[in-house]
Amino acid sequence: MVDISTFVTSSTVVAVLGISIGVAFPALAMGWAISKALDALSRQPEAESSIMRTLFIGLAMIESLAIYVLVIVLIVLFRNPLLEYIVQ
Repeated sequence: MVDISTFVTSSTVVAVLGISIGVAFPALAMGWAISKALDALSRQPEAESSIMRTLFIGLAMIESLAIYVLVIVLIVLFRNPLLEYIVQ
């Protein structure tokens, strides 16, 4: 049987790794998207409204991934569903 302190410690370490990976990749994707949008704006300044609208929709979709990761990590940290099985 696993000790509860070991389980809580390992859950915390996994949560920290999960949030760091789950936020790093959307941050890289956001930087890449902004870079490509600025490149497109420099090539076609007359299409600014279309490019910006598409950019903001894309950034919102990318940001939602990071928010989903945050929610799952908070569930694991504060209401771990496996903790009930360890306590028994």
